[in-house]
Amino acid sequence: MNRKGPLMSPGIARLLVIIALLALWEVGARLYADPLFLCPPSQAVRALPHILTDPKILNAIRITVYEVLTAFVMAVICGMAIGLAVGLNGFTKQSILPVILLLYATPQATILPLFILSFGIGPAAKIAFGFSHGIFPVIVTVVAGVQNLKPSLLTAAKSMGASRWQIFTTIIFPHMIPSFFTGMRLGMTAVLLGVLLAELYVSTAGIGFFTRLFAESFSPPDLFALISVLATIAVVLNEGCRTAERRFSRWHTA
Repeated sequence: MNRKGPLMSPGIARLLVIIALLALWEVGARLYADPLFLCPPSQAVRALPHILTDPKILNAIRITVYEVLTAFVMAVICGMAIGLAVGLNGFTKQSILPVILLLYATPQATILPLFILSFGIGPAAKIAFGFSHGIFPVIVTVVAGVQNLKPSLLTAAKSMGASRWQIFTTIIFPHMIPSFFTGMRLGMTAVLLGVLLAELYVSTAGIGFFTRLFAESFSPPDLFALISVLATIAVVLNEGCRTAERRFSRWHTA
Protein backbone atom coordinates (compact mmCIF):
# COMPACT_ATOMS: atom_id res chain seq x y z
CA MET A 1 0.00 0.00 0.00
CA ASN A 2 1.51 3.31 -1.09
CA ARG A 3 1.22 6.11 1.42
CA LYS A 4 1.59 9.65 0.24
CA GLY A 5 3.56 12.01 2.41
CA PRO A 6 2.15 15.39 3.48
CA LEU A 7 4.07 17.16 0.72
CA MET A 8 2.25 15.06 -1.89
CA SER A 9 -1.09 16.60 -0.98
CA PRO A 10 -2.51 18.72 -3.84
CA GLY A 11 -3.35 21.51 -1.41
CA ILE A 12 0.20 21.61 -0.06
CA ALA A 13 1.61 21.54 -3.59
CA ARG A 14 -0.56 24.51 -4.62
CA LEU A 15 0.50 26.41 -1.52
CA LEU A 16 4.18 25.79 -2.24
CA VAL A 17 3.78 27.00 -5.82
CA ILE A 18 2.07 30.19 -4.63
CA ILE A 19 4.78 30.81 -2.03
CA ALA A 20 7.50 30.29 -4.64
CA LEU A 21 5.86 32.71 -7.06
CA LEU A 22 5.43 35.34 -4.35
CA ALA A 23 9.07 34.94 -3.35
CA LEU A 24 10.21 35.42 -6.95
CA TRP A 25 7.96 38.46 -7.25
CA GLU A 26 9.35 39.92 -4.01
CA VAL A 27 12.96 39.50 -5.07
CA GLY A 28 12.40 40.63 -8.65
CA ALA A 29 10.40 43.72 -7.66
CA ARG A 30 13.01 44.81 -5.11
CA LEU A 31 15.99 44.30 -7.39
CA TYR A 32 14.79 45.21 -10.87
CA ALA A 33 11.33 46.86 -10.91
CA ASP A 34 10.55 50.56 -11.06
CA PRO A 35 8.63 51.36 -7.81
CA LEU A 36 6.28 53.64 -9.77
CA PHE A 37 4.98 50.63 -11.71
CA LEU A 38 5.56 47.51 -9.61
CA CYS A 39 5.87 46.92 -5.88
CA PRO A 40 6.85 43.84 -3.87
CA PRO A 41 3.95 41.82 -2.44
CA SER A 42 5.05 42.78 1.08
CA GLN A 43 4.17 46.43 0.33
CA ALA A 44 0.78 45.37 -1.04
CA VAL A 45 0.14 43.46 2.20
CA ARG A 46 1.00 46.57 4.24
CA ALA A 47 -1.46 48.58 2.11
CA LEU A 48 -4.34 46.15 2.79
CA PRO A 49 -5.43 47.75 6.12
CA HIS A 50 -5.83 51.09 4.35
CA ILE A 51 -7.84 49.45 1.55
CA LEU A 52 -10.09 47.52 3.92
CA THR A 53 -10.82 50.47 6.20
CA ASP A 54 -11.49 53.16 3.62
CA PRO A 55 -15.30 53.70 3.53
CA LYS A 56 -15.25 54.65 -0.16
CA ILE A 57 -13.37 51.50 -1.17
CA LEU A 58 -15.57 49.30 1.02
CA ASN A 59 -18.61 50.79 -0.67
CA ALA A 60 -16.99 50.17 -4.06
CA ILE A 61 -16.46 46.51 -3.14
CA ARG A 62 -20.12 46.19 -2.13
CA ILE A 63 -21.23 47.76 -5.40
CA THR A 64 -19.06 45.44 -7.49
CA VAL A 65 -20.18 42.32 -5.61
CA TYR A 66 -23.83 43.33 -6.04
CA GLU A 67 -23.38 43.95 -9.76
CA VAL A 68 -21.48 40.69 -10.31
CA LEU A 69 -23.97 38.54 -8.39
CA THR A 70 -26.98 40.12 -10.09
CA ALA A 71 -25.50 39.71 -13.56
CA PHE A 72 -24.40 36.15 -12.76
CA VAL A 73 -27.82 35.02 -11.53
CA MET A 74 -29.47 36.53 -14.60
CA ALA A 75 -26.91 34.89 -16.90
CA VAL A 76 -27.38 31.45 -15.31
CA ILE A 77 -31.19 31.56 -15.43
CA CYS A 78 -31.44 32.92 -18.97
CA GLY A 79 -28.53 30.83 -20.21
CA MET A 80 -30.04 27.61 -18.90
CA ALA A 81 -33.46 28.41 -20.40
CA ILE A 82 -32.01 29.27 -23.81
CA GLY A 83 -29.56 26.35 -23.72
CA LEU A 84 -32.36 23.86 -23.02
CA ALA A 85 -34.60 25.36 -25.69
CA VAL A 86 -31.79 25.12 -28.25
CA GLY A 87 -30.25 21.82 -27.18
CA LEU A 88 -33.43 19.77 -26.85
CA ASN A 89 -34.69 20.57 -30.34
CA GLY A 90 -32.77 19.53 -33.42
CA PHE A 91 -34.16 22.31 -35.61
CA THR A 92 -33.40 25.14 -33.16
CA LYS A 93 -29.94 23.70 -32.55
CA GLN A 94 -29.09 23.76 -36.25
CA SER A 95 -30.63 27.20 -36.87
CA ILE A 96 -30.04 29.15 -33.64
CA LEU A 97 -26.81 27.72 -32.22
CA PRO A 98 -24.58 29.10 -35.05
CA VAL A 99 -25.99 32.57 -34.36
CA ILE A 100 -25.25 32.20 -30.64
CA LEU A 101 -21.70 31.06 -31.39
CA LEU A 102 -21.25 34.04 -33.70
CA LEU A 103 -22.36 36.43 -30.97
CA TYR A 104 -20.14 34.61 -28.47
CA ALA A 105 -17.13 35.14 -30.74
CA THR A 106 -17.81 38.89 -31.04
CA PRO A 107 -15.47 40.91 -28.77
CA GLN A 108 -17.85 42.35 -26.19
CA ALA A 109 -15.60 45.31 -25.43
CA THR A 110 -16.33 46.71 -28.89
CA ILE A 111 -20.03 47.13 -28.08
CA LEU A 112 -19.59 48.68 -24.64
CA PRO A 113 -20.67 52.11 -25.97
CA LEU A 114 -24.03 50.59 -26.96
CA PHE A 115 -24.62 49.49 -23.38
CA ILE A 116 -23.73 52.94 -22.10
CA LEU A 117 -26.11 54.60 -24.56
CA SER A 118 -28.86 52.17 -23.58
CA PHE A 119 -28.42 51.98 -19.79
CA GLY A 120 -26.40 55.06 -18.84
CA ILE A 121 -23.38 54.98 -16.53
CA GLY A 122 -25.13 53.58 -13.46
CA PRO A 123 -25.19 50.01 -12.13
CA ALA A 124 -27.62 48.88 -14.84
CA ALA A 125 -24.98 49.28 -17.56
CA LYS A 126 -22.42 47.25 -15.59
CA ILE A 127 -24.95 44.51 -14.82
CA ALA A 128 -26.08 44.35 -18.45
CA PHE A 129 -22.50 44.26 -19.73
CA GLY A 130 -21.55 41.54 -17.25
CA PHE A 131 -24.67 39.60 -18.24
CA SER A 132 -23.67 39.80 -21.91
CA HIS A 133 -20.33 38.20 -21.02
CA GLY A 134 -21.69 35.46 -18.78
CA ILE A 135 -24.71 34.16 -20.65
CA PHE A 136 -22.90 32.64 -23.64
CA PRO A 137 -20.66 30.17 -21.73
CA VAL A 138 -23.75 28.94 -19.90
CA ILE A 139 -25.74 28.49 -23.11
CA VAL A 140 -22.96 26.63 -24.91
CA THR A 141 -22.21 24.27 -22.02
CA VAL A 142 -25.89 23.54 -21.40
CA VAL A 143 -26.34 22.65 -25.08
CA ALA A 144 -23.27 20.40 -24.84
CA GLY A 145 -24.56 18.78 -21.66
CA VAL A 146 -27.96 18.01 -23.17
CA GLN A 147 -26.20 16.01 -25.89
CA ASN A 148 -25.32 13.40 -23.22
CA LEU A 149 -29.01 12.69 -22.76
CA LYS A 150 -30.37 9.51 -24.36
CA PRO A 151 -33.65 10.13 -26.22
CA SER A 152 -34.94 6.78 -24.99
CA LEU A 153 -34.97 8.09 -21.42
CA LEU A 154 -37.22 10.99 -22.39
CA THR A 155 -39.50 8.68 -24.34
CA ALA A 156 -39.79 6.29 -21.40
CA ALA A 157 -40.52 9.12 -18.94
CA LYS A 158 -43.22 10.59 -21.15
CA SER A 159 -44.82 7.18 -21.69
CA MET A 160 -45.09 6.74 -17.93
CA GLY A 161 -46.83 10.10 -17.54
CA ALA A 162 -44.01 12.13 -16.04
CA SER A 163 -44.57 15.89 -15.97
CA ARG A 164 -42.16 18.34 -17.61
CA TRP A 165 -40.80 19.32 -14.19
CA GLN A 166 -40.24 15.68 -13.23
CA ILE A 167 -38.48 15.04 -16.54
CA PHE A 168 -36.23 18.06 -15.98
CA THR A 169 -35.33 17.30 -12.35
CA THR A 170 -34.84 13.53 -12.69
CA ILE A 171 -33.48 13.11 -16.22
CA ILE A 172 -32.34 16.29 -17.96
CA PHE A 173 -30.66 18.19 -15.11
CA PRO A 174 -28.70 15.22 -13.68
CA HIS A 175 -27.26 14.42 -17.12
CA MET A 176 -26.12 17.97 -17.81
CA ILE A 177 -24.68 18.68 -14.33
CA PRO A 178 -20.96 18.41 -15.24
CA SER A 179 -21.27 20.66 -18.29
CA PHE A 180 -23.67 23.05 -16.58
CA PHE A 181 -21.43 23.76 -13.61
CA THR A 182 -18.43 24.13 -15.90
CA GLY A 183 -20.46 26.77 -17.72
CA MET A 184 -21.33 28.40 -14.40
CA ARG A 185 -17.67 28.75 -13.46
CA LEU A 186 -16.77 30.08 -16.89
CA GLY A 187 -19.77 32.41 -16.75
CA MET A 188 -18.75 33.70 -13.32
CA THR A 189 -15.30 34.60 -14.62
CA ALA A 190 -16.77 36.24 -17.71
CA VAL A 191 -19.33 38.22 -15.67
CA LEU A 192 -16.60 39.50 -13.36
CA LEU A 193 -14.54 40.54 -16.39
CA GLY A 194 -17.49 42.34 -17.99
CA VAL A 195 -18.42 44.25 -14.84
CA LEU A 196 -14.82 45.32 -14.24
CA LEU A 197 -14.36 46.45 -17.84
CA ALA A 198 -17.46 48.62 -17.58
CA GLU A 199 -16.30 50.05 -14.26
CA LEU A 200 -12.84 50.77 -15.65
CA TYR A 201 -14.10 52.93 -18.50
CA VAL A 202 -17.47 54.42 -17.60
CA SER A 203 -17.89 54.41 -13.84
CA THR A 204 -17.19 56.55 -10.81
CA ALA A 205 -17.80 53.69 -8.39
CA GLY A 206 -16.83 50.06 -7.97
CA ILE A 207 -13.53 48.21 -7.80
CA GLY A 208 -12.76 48.91 -11.45
CA PHE A 209 -12.92 52.67 -10.89
CA PHE A 210 -10.47 52.55 -7.98
CA THR A 211 -8.21 50.19 -9.93
CA ARG A 212 -7.96 52.79 -12.67
CA LEU A 213 -7.51 55.58 -10.11
CA PHE A 214 -4.60 53.83 -8.35
CA ALA A 215 -2.96 52.98 -11.69
CA GLU A 216 -3.20 56.57 -12.96
CA SER A 217 -1.86 57.96 -9.66
CA PHE A 218 1.14 55.56 -9.69
CA SER A 219 0.22 53.85 -6.43
CA PRO A 220 1.24 50.19 -6.95
CA PRO A 221 0.82 49.10 -3.28
CA ASP A 222 -2.82 50.22 -3.20
CA LEU A 223 -3.41 48.84 -6.69
CA PHE A 224 -2.07 45.37 -5.92
CA ALA A 225 -3.80 45.32 -2.54
CA LEU A 226 -7.12 46.04 -4.28
CA ILE A 227 -6.33 43.40 -6.91
CA SER A 228 -5.74 40.87 -4.12
CA VAL A 229 -9.17 41.72 -2.68
CA LEU A 230 -10.68 41.22 -6.13
CA ALA A 231 -8.88 37.89 -6.51
CA THR A 232 -10.23 36.78 -3.13
CA ILE A 233 -13.78 37.63 -4.23
CA ALA A 234 -13.29 35.64 -7.44
CA VAL A 235 -11.95 32.63 -5.51
CA VAL A 236 -14.87 32.72 -3.06
CA LEU A 237 -17.44 32.87 -5.86
CA ASN A 238 -15.72 30.07 -7.76
CA GLU A 239 -15.57 27.90 -4.66
CA GLY A 240 -19.29 28.54 -4.15
CA CYS A 241 -19.91 27.11 -7.63
CA ARG A 242 -17.67 24.13 -6.87
CA THR A 243 -19.53 23.46 -3.62
CA ALA A 244 -22.88 23.55 -5.42
CA GLU A 245 -21.49 21.18 -8.06
CA ARG A 246 -20.39 18.67 -5.43
CA ARG A 247 -23.79 18.93 -3.76
CA PHE A 248 -25.80 18.25 -6.91
CA SER A 249 -23.44 15.73 -8.51
CA ARG A 250 -23.09 13.48 -5.48
CA TRP A 251 -24.83 10.63 -7.28
CA HIS A 252 -22.62 11.13 -10.35
CA THR A 253 -19.36 10.70 -8.40
CA ALA A 254 -20.60 7.91 -6.18
